Amino acid sequence: MKKTIFWLVIIIFTLSLTLIGTGCKEEAAPAEEVTEEVTEEEAAPPEEEAEEAVAEEEAIEPVTITFWHTYNVESNEYVTLTDVVIPRFEDENPNITVVEQQIPYEEFHTKLVTGIAGGVVPDVVRMDIIWVPEFAEMGALASVDNYDSFSSIAEQVFPGPLDTCKWGDNYYGVPLTTNTELIFWNRAMFEEAGIGGPPTTWDEFADDAERLTKPGETWGLAISDCSPWNFLPFIWSGGGSVTDEDITTATGYINSEDSVNAVQFIVDLFNDGYIADTIIGGGIGMQDGYANNVYGMFKGGPWFYGMIGGQFPDAEINTALMPTGKGGSISVIGGEDLVIFDGSANKDAAFRFVEFMVSEEIQLIFAETGQIPVLNTIAESDYIKNHEFYPIFMEQLKTAKARTVHPGWQEMDAAIKLGIEEAINGVKTVQEALDGVASEINTIIEKY
Repeated sequence: MKKTIFWLVIIIFTLSLTLIGTGCKEEAAPAEEVTEEVTEEEAAPPEEEAEEAVAEEEAIEPVTITFWHTYNVESNEYVTLTDVVIPRFEDENPNITVVEQQIPYEEFHTKLVTGIAGGVVPDVVRMDIIWVPEFAEMGALASVDNYDSFSSIAEQVFPGPLDTCKWGDNYYGVPLTTNTELIFWNRAMFEEAGIGGPPTTWDEFADDAERLTKPGETWGLAISDCSPWNFLPFIWSGGGSVTDEDITTATGYINSEDSVNAVQFIVDLFNDGYIADTIIGGGIGMQDGYANNVYGMFKGGPWFYGMIGGQFPDAEINTALMPTGKGGSISVIGGEDLVIFDGSANKDAAFRFVEFMVSEEIQLIFAETGQIPVLNTIAESDYIKNHEFYPIFMEQLKTAKARTVHPGWQEMDAAIKLGIEEAINGVKTVQEALDGVASEINTIIEKY
């Protein structure tokens, strides 16, 4: 009778541990007890024990994870997320429920900071790539490179987008969406100017800009403003950079000879009248000028296909890679990363969702909404190869770079933009302007 009571207590205790633990293994009994109490007939075969252990380890107790994002609720992306992607994930992972919450982009940063301060944070966030190092530095994000599948994911994504997820020695996210910019060129204007095709070198670029310009009527090139987003592709392609590789100084980098020459190249084109006033806040919109044969070239991203096509359905759209300079043909990377907040109580379930979102299947589903895939492994898929513009953008992504991955980037961004505006407007020489930018960036670096 005592022996029966003893084993009833053991069974009840074991069941209690199973119910309390979330995805935890049942603690094994000491070897002596197993050999003493379990007969040979009762013992499970070693293979079955191993399979049960693996299944138990991988199991996730029923949980609900929250996913914050900025998808426009009127967009095809949002409909695809809510009607296709999340339901499919929940079908494949019945123990995980995903609750999505859309937040307008202009409110998102503040809401995240407020949530951190109040201890109320989501599990997963689709985050602007330029914010990742900032929130990682705060200690708000969980590193994800400790998951076994991370190395496999890292091998499949383009290196530029992957760089946006790293801060210090760890990766704090996985690329979800990406984009870059190309040169849009107007075939009708090129043909009228007797130019056979888009420029491939800086010399051709400058020559074409001149030949496409009719003073007061047409301009060879339009650039939307003086931001690093627009100027870094020229700085990088010209052999320059913002800081050293370890982001310890900007002196000798943003104000180096190569960086100065790259900015001077654009300043000269503007002063010669070949660049429209868009660069200083004037002129007409990019799509309007392009479709109405006012701008021979402009630098833009994939969203311009929809913008031009929507307003001017008969307009022909042609794109080319960034012209090659001393440093190569390099553009800038935009997009969003998936991050997991350190305050999440469901990190394993959250990472399961992250893995799913960057799988080839889901990346191709989102590609049909206009979202450029981050996986280089699907560049040869029939859908991508036959797409109107994905092939050339994915080709440019092979060499595209991320803006300086640093928590102080937004301050650096403002400093660079102001310096270039001073050079464009003739307030300072390019060298003077970039010397000042280098000093300001050094001050920002010292704060971290």
